[in-house]
Amino acid sequence: MPGSLSAPEEQRSRNVLAVGQLGDFRRSSIHGSFRRCGKPGCACNRDGHPGHGARVRLSFRRRGKTVQLSLSDPAQLRKAEREVAAFRRLQRLSGELVEINQRICQLRPVEDLSAAPRAPE
Repeated sequence: MPGSLSAPEEQRSRNVLAVGQLGDFRRSSIHGSFRRCGKPGCACNRDGHPGHGARVRLSFRRRGKTVQLSLSDPAQLRKAEREVAAFRRLQRLSGELVEINQRICQLRPVEDLSAAPRAPE
């Protein structure tokens, strides 16, 4: 399959450089939850009331178990959002890197093994 390797190799270099510039990232998700407190006179016990919240949590897996951390401070939430977004970017870049390398493998010519020096047996 004839073709130039220079463009895909440059694209791969840019992709690897972008991965190196990601900074902090984490595999997790951020979600909010509402809950009912259980106090009989509280408004959260009325029909149609969403409950108390939203409590924002960061969820991730550690040693096969789901771990949830509360993000009660807005600064914690912003930090976690940046880290999760960076991980999503890593996933996208990783997928692109695989596709680029598959294209490079298809374009790279097969070496002529008959001309290559043989290793001693």
